Amino acid sequence: MPPEAVTFTGADRRTLEGGWRAALTRLGLAAAALACVSAREWGEMLHQWWNIDTYNHILIVPFILAWLVGLKREALAEVEPRAWWPGVMLVGAALALWGTGRASGINLIAHAGAVGALQGAAVALLGPRIAALLALPLGFAVFLVPFGDELIPALQVVTAEIAAALTRMSGIPAELDGLHILTPFALFIVAEACSGVKFLAATLALGVLVGFTRFASWRRRAMLLGACIVVPILANGVRAWGTIMVARSFGIEAAEGFDHIVYGWVFFALVTAGLLAAAWPFFEREPEEHSWGLAQLEGSPVLTRFERGEGQRRGVFAAILGLSLLAAIVALAPLG
Repeated sequence: MPPEAVTFTGADRRTLEGGWRAALTRLGLAAAALACVSAREWGEMLHQWWNIDTYNHILIVPFILAWLVGLKREALAEVEPRAWWPGVMLVGAALALWGTGRASGINLIAHAGAVGALQGAAVALLGPRIAALLALPLGFAVFLVPFGDELIPALQVVTAEIAAALTRMSGIPAELDGLHILTPFALFIVAEACSGVKFLAATLALGVLVGFTRFASWRRRAMLLGACIVVPILANGVRAWGTIMVARSFGIEAAEGFDHIVYGWVFFALVTAGLLAAAWPFFEREPEEHSWGLAQLEGSPVLTRFERGEGQRRGVFAAILGLSLLAAIVALAPLG
């Protein structure tokens, strides 16, 4: 019988609500334990979100996650959370990743492990069926991890090449020496802040959100994500060229003000609006239809196989707490 045709009695509803309360309580406690273990990494990430321009867009990611979960509230109300033992392995793998990152001093790896541990705990304590319903918000949580600094050198080079080429096409002699663009009236340097990584990271996150809420076709998703990578890189080169042209006409000081105001606000908004406007006519579904629905999951052979790993709720919860304790002990143990 399709899930939408099921009739729940008052007792059934109370059982479901009780199951959700217990599951969410365990998930909250497990998340708190895991966050305490990786408190240093969460502190570093919060600092980056708030204080570093490149990552300011991450501040809205928690609100996007809450919105995506809220879109599935009716479907979630029809499913009972069930603990899942393989999810504990996801938590263990994430904590191992976190430990590797901390030991090696590679923040990106440690941060990814800290976020992944919470994702694994959600899967372990809510079960694969609910994880499938919430596949998009669980996956989108990856964007809580600050990344992009690794791309800055390459993006600086690309920006410099595009800006120099456009300058020459405008009839102005321009010599490119690494990140330096020499023109008859000034020498321009493509600094790290001009690499466009902030624009790229934010646009990529937006592309994933729109692609998986509005498109059902993987081909269209891939096209949108490709555009969300290529367009910001090209647009940043155009922005750098525009700054050179303003400097030629109005002086260096005017160019600096133009670069900050126009690129920081108007230019970014116009390019983003253009991307969304181009994608709009091809939207295939409403946002609440993201991930899978109950009808699609009903009778799924893959999901049925996964659910054989269901376990006792307290046992799974205790295992996650045990892994948290073990990770804390290992992290505090002196090296050598």
